[in-house]
Amino acid sequence: MRPNLHIFMTTTFTESGLRPELLSAIQEMGFEQPTPIQAKTIPFLLSSEQDLIGLAQTGTGKTAAFGLPALHLTEIENKQTQTLILCPTRELCLQIAKDLNDFARHLKKINVVAVYGGASIETQIRDLNRGAQIVVGTPGRTRDLINRKRLKPNHIKRLILDEADEMLTMGFKEELDAILENTPDTKQTLLFSATMSREISRITSTYMNNPEQISVSGRNTAADNVTHLYYMVQAKDRYEVIKRIADINPDVYGIVFCRTRQEAKDVARKLMTDDYNADALHGDLSQAQRDEVMARFRTRQLQLLVATDVAARGIDVNDLTHVINYNLPDDPEVYVHRSGRTGRAGKNGISIAIIHSRESRKIREIERISGLKFKKENVPSGRDICSAQLLSLIDRLDKVQVDEKEIGPFLPDIYEKLEHMSREDLIKNFVSAEFNRFLEYYRNARDINVLASKRGDERERPARKERRGGDSGFSRLYINIGSTHNVTPARLIGVVNEALRSNNADIGKIEIMKKFSFFDIEDKLDDKLIRELQGKKFDGTPILVEKAARKDDHRSGGGGASRGGASRGGATGAPRKRRAPGEKRKRR
Repeated sequence: MRPNLHIFMTTTFTESGLRPELLSAIQEMGFEQPTPIQAKTIPFLLSSEQDLIGLAQTGTGKTAAFGLPALHLTEIENKQTQTLILCPTRELCLQIAKDLNDFARHLKKINVVAVYGGASIETQIRDLNRGAQIVVGTPGRTRDLINRKRLKPNHIKRLILDEADEMLTMGFKEELDAILENTPDTKQTLLFSATMSREISRITSTYMNNPEQISVSGRNTAADNVTHLYYMVQAKDRYEVIKRIADINPDVYGIVFCRTRQEAKDVARKLMTDDYNADALHGDLSQAQRDEVMARFRTRQLQLLVATDVAARGIDVNDLTHVINYNLPDDPEVYVHRSGRTGRAGKNGISIAIIHSRESRKIREIERISGLKFKKENVPSGRDICSAQLLSLIDRLDKVQVDEKEIGPFLPDIYEKLEHMSREDLIKNFVSAEFNRFLEYYRNARDINVLASKRGDERERPARKERRGGDSGFSRLYINIGSTHNVTPARLIGVVNEALRSNNADIGKIEIMKKFSFFDIEDKLDDKLIRELQGKKFDGTPILVEKAARKDDHRSGGGGASRGGASRGGATGAPRKRRAPGEKRKRR
């Protein structure tokens, strides 16, 4: 399957052939020229019923690419569901539905319904009963409604899989198969994905008929406007870096990405305790709570949103100044997705990675795969922050709007109280009233930068206990598949999520070896996961999962299950690690 090099590309929305009502809405929303994926996809879908694979990253305009043609082709008088759009998360589901309703503002009688878990299914059923030509749904809730015969897919003309790779990573393979099998063979299937994994290839070969392939630059187009920086510190100082970034950028408006829900909650709680305008977005929130957090973030009542990658899917907020990686993701492409949330609409943005010395290779790997270039910066010093805060204060004073009518009656008393002060003293006192708290806090601020070295900086070793796993409620598991089985961190997470029938498991550090792997998972799920994976296969290989003893952090390398051993002997590819002479056996 090769892309058709003769696909017609439109250079303006006007020449695309879209309905006048859609063109009016697009113009009102401020869109002038289509993005590359829109320029290729829209004219193709308006003129062909052939299946389509669209390869493009998050933030490239995929929603309009498939949404505008879907609206254009909808038979308005026909109330049956004609287009079904599947996506991985509630946030993305709601965002797509909102965008489609915005595009359709001048099209009367078109009903777009979003269906997703975490909200009343009865309300969604009532919405469907009123007639929904376009349904946007998450795989679990969509399958549930089909099973209840409330969502009837037998008249669907277009099935759209958005963020298909993410849906599979999150373990929705069974739901997707069930939904695809219940839709008409005559429908047009559109699949949009950032990557072309083996599972994506399986879906295309099983459920798609001679699909056309359209791809745009693998790198998010916003990356050209994004500066990529990294700070190198000890792991225990990562939270201090977040505070210093916020303090040296008083107008910061960004997302802090964490690896797990618990980490997102912890970081957000600390920021709020320290009086920063921050909150968390994660899988433990109810839909009402998530909506409330996002409403505050969109209106800039929150300056920092602390989120996991899964929770942040579908967040479409313009004008973000910063993306901050509290942890680097295991997959370099995920970093590109994260950084693409800033630097949009021609504006500049900054993406910051907070790393320790042994993560330098991750930076180089991201650079190699994505073509991005990082710059190493020193964490702002106390003096740097005080200087930035002082100048910000002066700027705010200069821009203050004075209400002469309201303040006038108080001025005589104010002048009398301040008449003994000179102009210079008056300025110094007013400025110091705000400035002194930063000056006091950062007066003796230490240098937390770490110098990189080939073996890793020795000053960082005491912080290793803080890494996810350890004794913080996580279990370390051994699994008998590795890089030779084409295992990647994303595929391993998919195996776990599919086995647990959930995407809410906290998964910590992942180590992919040649013939086996280790990963951390919250200890309340370890036994369940081992049971669920018993008898399962990964690409034909029977899966064996066992609890592994933790590596200790002694410089000699430690004992227990390490790079070479599981907690019990005899597992294929996992020889027992020998104890050093005189070394005592560790107690569990």
